[in-house]
Amino acid sequence: MCDSVDPVIAPSGTLLGLLQRGRGDGTLHALTAPRSEALAALDQCVLRDPRHDWRVENRSLYYARLYLDLDGSLDAVEAHLFAPEDHAAPGEERTGLAVSVLGHLASYGRDDALALLRRYAAHGANWPWALDELAVRDDDAALAALAAPVLARFPATAEGEAELAAAAGDSYEPRPWHLWAEDPDPAVGPRVKAALERSSFGLWQRQLTAPDRPQWSVDGVLSWAQEGHDRGNDRHVPAARCLATVATAADRPALLAAARGGLDGARAAALSHLARTGDPAALDLIEAAVADGSPVVREAAVESLGRMEGDTVLARARRWAPRPDALGSAAGRLLACRGRTGDGPLVLAALREAVRGHGPDGPALWCLVDGAGRLGIAQAAPVLRHLYRETASSHLRGRTAQALAATDASFASGFAVECLWDCEETTREVGARHAATGDQRVVGRLRRLAADPAEEAEVQTAVRSRIGPDTAAI
Repeated sequence: MCDSVDPVIAPSGTLLGLLQRGRGDGTLHALTAPRSEALAALDQCVLRDPRHDWRVENRSLYYARLYLDLDGSLDAVEAHLFAPEDHAAPGEERTGLAVSVLGHLASYGRDDALALLRRYAAHGANWPWALDELAVRDDDAALAALAAPVLARFPATAEGEAELAAAAGDSYEPRPWHLWAEDPDPAVGPRVKAALERSSFGLWQRQLTAPDRPQWSVDGVLSWAQEGHDRGNDRHVPAARCLATVATAADRPALLAAARGGLDGARAAALSHLARTGDPAALDLIEAAVADGSPVVREAAVESLGRMEGDTVLARARRWAPRPDALGSAAGRLLACRGRTGDGPLVLAALREAVRGHGPDGPALWCLVDGAGRLGIAQAAPVLRHLYRETASSHLRGRTAQALAATDASFASGFAVECLWDCEETTREVGARHAATGDQRVVGRLRRLAADPAEEAEVQTAVRSRIGPDTAAI
């Protein structure tokens, strides 16, 4: 996303909306739309990152491929990178997507993209990201030329040297730094080498620093969990892991008492521990916590249910699933993850309710979608198709595609075809495994993916499983 503000996503039926979502149909529609309109929509996506979570969703290769197909100019990207806002708002979320797109374009041989990356690494605010892109693509001479402008960012003071060491240690790709450390220039080599050594020493010191640990007793762990809660630092999950180490059978009465009516932090930790260990009282305690606990305790209770296993747990989940509250929702998710074939109607009802209540991007949808596919719920296909079209999450769409492959007889000739152009490699892999080759676009796309060096190995493996050693085998 851009500027720490959730992006505004256009309707799914528009070209902009399709491109923002990273759908395969976005590329297919852009290639048949007026070129100026397609490039304007593409530029908008790259300059205002449409991802809700830019750290995990992929768009850069998808947009780079479309720039190639449209022979698009990079003028808008250049203006964005070197705008005054670059230094006024230097957060990497503003320029990270544009820099990544340039990296892919450079790999495809676009010299203008490579030149922009070099210039931005020398003068831009998000230079570490640009340097990482260049580290895996540029030659030694070009990287060596960047040493001077990069080092000039750090004054020759104690504070500046500390910042330089931090930058060297935080780099994702160390190649430029090691190259500079061998530079014979006395203003470059010795300084970078010292920064790398200081960075390694700082990492070693951090590893030796003892974290805040509880006393190794049940009372000590519960007190530690409560102290964290009082400070606004939820510790019930790590506390439950500690309890698994220190608690014995003799401690069960104290844990049951804490789970029934302890202070919020301690109660959440005790609930989580008892659920993890499959204590016979855990299910009743979870139900009581949902009824009378604080929001923190209720959240811990329903979260703990999701970690439980066994026939008794499934039986209770079937009883709870119709409830119109958080416990009912958690029970539906549990059945989606661990239920049996006969639980299909309950999982389908939970899926429909989640879509009605929270739309196509609700947090509960992930496991419910997976469960619909795992249980082969054919009646879920209409809801899954709606999610595929509407969700702004490319990860959720990929999981929905996998579920549709197991539930929708029309998937192979429908959504599976556009999956081949999707922004997520896992979704392209689903398309490669399932798309019907009666569509002439599929054959050409499979061949292109097989020959593209930027494509992920898993996708190319799936492609080869369809075409064999001879592409004529399609």
